Amino acid sequence: MSRKNKRDKGRSGVVYSTNQDFEYEYEGESEEETLDPGDQNLKVMLDKKSRAGKQVTLVEGFVGTEEDLKDLGKMLKSKCGVGGSAKDGEILIQGDFRDKVLELLHQQGYKAKRVGG
Repeated sequence: MSRKNKRDKGRSGVVYSTNQDFEYEYEGESEEETLDPGDQNLKVMLDKKSRAGKQVTLVEGFVGTEEDLKDLGKMLKSKCGVGGSAKDGEILIQGDFRDKVLELLHQQGYKAKRVGG
């Protein structure tokens, strides 16, 4: 009977220690610091692959914490008046809003460029 524990997640090659003060370091715990808007190289593109033919505006290349990514995604979604999501360094805006998203990112001081058609 296997017993899974939340703390076991991310442990590979575990070595047991008799040291009382030993603290195990978990993989993937450290979040990347968010770069300044001027240091970000964002790409704005239209995507409709594996989305049942629906178009989405995709912003990728964000370097930073998930929280900052979600904040930027929330701002873009509200300014465009549509839904979407923000995870794994990508922001997804429902519909073709490439020009508006690009303009909004530039107003916020981000380095962003339009990629593709």
